[in-house]
Amino acid sequence: MDADRAADVIGVLVSGEGTNLQALIDDGLPIAAVASNQPAVRALERASAAGIPTAVFGSDGFPTREDRDAAMADWLAARGVRLVVCAGYMHLLRAPFLERFEGRIVNTHSAPLPDFPGAHPIEDVLAAGIKETAATVHYVDEGVDTGPVIAVEPVPVRDDDTVETLRARVQAVEHRLLPKAVRELIAS
Repeated sequence: MDADRAADVIGVLVSGEGTNLQALIDDGLPIAAVASNQPAVRALERASAAGIPTAVFGSDGFPTREDRDAAMADWLAARGVRLVVCAGYMHLLRAPFLERFEGRIVNTHSAPLPDFPGAHPIEDVLAAGIKETAATVHYVDEGVDTGPVIAVEPVPVRDDDTVETLRARVQAVEHRLLPKAVRELIAS
């Protein structure tokens, strides 16, 4: 981020439960707006309960995903958003969004990158039989989990781990790591 710290405001993209959003809210970060690609998800309820403006940008309301992403970018920019945090947002962002917020979009991922990109990192880690995974915060680019890593914290994989038990431990680390990384980004 640049030297104009007072103007740093966060927009959060969500698709589901919103536990990472709640971690950002609980940390007191300056969230200006929350956008979702899904209506009636728990994350929107969390944002509303915190008094944060919300909007839904479903694919069915726009001719293309590019049009949808452009509208979403416009909506966030109109609310003063300078840093976008993907908190469980389950769509790849298209060029109009990426260009609007270039170098200012971050995401959290439940495995070490670049080793385990994609939508099922916990399952992939368990299938690989490795003894350590990680909570990872990284920049978003046009690829799938290919942006530079900002912060990472290892999480051991236990012999008796299931997808659910490992996911819960990784999410606990994400809920600590993501707010810390975002706070450092808006302070720099």
